Formats: sequence, C-alpha cells, structure tokens
Amino acid sequence: AGAKEVNPDVEVDVKYITQPPDFSGFNDPGTAKEIALGQFGAGADVIYHAAGGSGGGLFEAAAETGDVWAIGVDSDQYNTADPSVRDVILTSMLKKVDVAVFGAIEAFVNGELEAGVQEFDLANDGVGYSTTGDFLTQDIIDQLEELKQRIIDGEIEVPSAP
Repeated sequence: AGAKEVNPDVEVDVKYITQPPDFSGFNDPGTAKEIALGQFGAGADVIYHAAGGSGGGLFEAAAETGDVWAIGVDSDQYNTADPSVRDVILTSMLKKVDVAVFGAIEAFVNGELEAGVQEFDLANDGVGYSTTGDFLTQDIIDQLEELKQRIIDGEIEVPSAP
C-alpha cells in the first residue's frame, strides 16, 4: 500500500524460503541469496527481507548485483552486517522491542499491567526505520514521515498479509 502511494506502477514480488511449520528459512542465507539474485536478475531494484539470519544472503546478492538496494529487518542491520555489504543496505525496518519492554515495566511499576495481547505499531512507536548510512536524504525522510502519519491517521491501509 505504501509503495503504491509513491509509485502506482510498482510491482511487488513475494518469495519465501520456507513455509510454516518449517521455519528453517530464517537461518538459510544461501537460499536467500539465490532467491535475491533471481529477483534482482528479473529487474527488482529493492528487496526487503523479513528472514532473520537469512538476510545476510540478500545483502551479498545486492552487493554482487550492484546498483540495487536491500532493506534489513528487526534491528539496524547496517550496524551488524559485514562492512563489505553496508553500502547496499538502504534502511532497516525496526522492531522496537525496547518500547514494548519499557512499557511493560512501566505499567507493572504503576500497577497498571494487564494480561493479553498488546499491539505495537507506528502510532505507539513500536516499529520504525533506520537512517544509518546516510542513504535516506532529508527529503526522503520527510516523505516517509508524511506516509507514516497518513498510516497512523488511517488514510493509508497497510495490508496484514503479503
């Protein structure tokens, strides 16, 4: 949904390493690299992975392909990736676990902790994006912040399934 806001002609190609209940795909950088090389070869400009430890394979594929971008997941993968692939990591989607942990501790201390599912999203700063590497220029960050607000406001609906 967000990508279509920026470019209505964008094409999204979803590939999985494995399907549940097989979760080995989260630790298979070789297969991730193979898949990413195929997607880059088919014309992909940017690949976002949500594959844990397999993301290293995406970064290698992007570095080998050249003139393409990779997006990391969970933490700022620019900081944890091998220095040889950092220049292809545009950004990372951040799961801000610190926000959830702090909120739970704060609620406990205040006697307000409740059992049950809690959702962490853009509205409560539970997820975000990294700007390490200086690849996202201020005009891009401004556009991302505008899109973020439109998602929070419900103007842009983000699908829960690919």
